[in-house]
Amino acid sequence: MMNFKPKMQELLDLAGIKINGNNPWDIKVHNPKLYTQVLSRGNLGIGEAYMAGWWDCEKLDEFFNKVLKVKLGQKIRPFGLIFYFLKARLFNLQSISKSKKVAEEHYDLGNDFYKDMLDKRMQYTCALWDDAKNLEEAQEKKLDLICRKLKLKKGEEVIELGGGWGGFAKYAAENYGCNVTIYNISKEQVKYTKEICKDLPVKVICADYRTAKGKFDKVVSIGMCEHVGYKNYGNFIKLGSKLLKKQGIFLIHTIGGNQSKKIADRWITKYIFPGGMIPSMKQLGKAFEGIFVLEDLHNIGPSYDKTLMAWYENFEKNWEKRKNDHSPEFYRMWKYYLLSCAGAFRARDLQLWQLVLSKNVDDYKSVR
Repeated sequence: MMNFKPKMQELLDLAGIKINGNNPWDIKVHNPKLYTQVLSRGNLGIGEAYMAGWWDCEKLDEFFNKVLKVKLGQKIRPFGLIFYFLKARLFNLQSISKSKKVAEEHYDLGNDFYKDMLDKRMQYTCALWDDAKNLEEAQEKKLDLICRKLKLKKGEEVIELGGGWGGFAKYAAENYGCNVTIYNISKEQVKYTKEICKDLPVKVICADYRTAKGKFDKVVSIGMCEHVGYKNYGNFIKLGSKLLKKQGIFLIHTIGGNQSKKIADRWITKYIFPGGMIPSMKQLGKAFEGIFVLEDLHNIGPSYDKTLMAWYENFEKNWEKRKNDHSPEFYRMWKYYLLSCAGAFRARDLQLWQLVLSKNVDDYKSVR
C-alpha cells in the first residue's frame, strides 16, 4: 500500500502543523487510514475520520484557523467532487420539499439540547461582542442593533423569514412595540416561540418562507439566507420586495463567503445543515440589483468566532447530562462542527454580513 503520510505532512507544513507534534494545533493520528481518507475525499474525509476517532487535536479551532489561512483545501482535489458539483447544478437542493430536511435533522434536535448551548433568548446566530462581557450581553446587543437598523417604530408590522426560537420577535415586540409575523418550518422552534410569545403581538406560522403573504413595514431574515441556495437568491430578494410596503426596509443577517460557490461544504451539508449554502456578496448583489438600494453593509464576522467558542464552552459544560441521549460519534461531530466553524471565522474564511436594503426610503442613516 502506498504511504501517503509524507504527502500529508508536506501539505500540513504549509500551515505550520505537524503530525504527532507537540503544539496544541498539531494532530495526533490514531489510524493511518486517515491519510488516504483526506487526500481522496477532502473535507468530507477529514470530518468523517475525526468522527470515527482516527485523529485528534487539542485545539481543533486553531488547527482549522491555520489550515484555512493558507487555503490548504484548494490543494486537495478529492475524487467524486465532479458528481457533487453536477448534482448541485442540475437540482434545486433547497426546494420547499428538500428544505424540510434541515428542520427535522438539525433544528428539531430538541429544545433542551439548544437551551444548554445557547443564551437565554435562544439566539442561534452571531452575537455582537463589542463591549459585551458575556454571551447574554452580546446577543442582546445584536438584537438591539438589528432593531435600530430597521428603524422600528411602535405599531409597525414586521415579518421575519425564519424566526428561530422567537428571540427577535419577542425582543422587538417587548422593546419596540411591533407586531411580528414569523414563517418557520421547524416544529420544535414554532412550538417554543408560541409559548414564549403567547401574550405578545406575535403571529407564528409553521410554513416555508416562500409561502409568506401580506404587506409589512419591515422584513427581516436572521440566519436563514444560508438555507436559501444560489438558485433561489433572486426569488428570495423578490419576495422581500413583494412583502414590503412603500418606504420599507429589508435587513438580512447572514454568513457570507469570500468567493461565489455553487456547491457547499460536503461535511457540513451531510452532517449539520442539509442543503445549506453560504452566499457571496456578488451573488447577493446580483439578486438585489435593480430592486433595492443597499443602504448599509456591516461585517461582524470576528464576533462569530467568539460566539461559537461560547457555544462550545456551554456544550462541553452540559454534555454530561445529555450524553445518554446521543452517541459518542454525535459528540465528536458536534465538537468538530462548532470548533471548525470558529476556526473558519478566525481565519476570515467566513464573514457575517448585515445588509440593510431599502425600498423608496428618502433618507436612511446607518447606525452601529
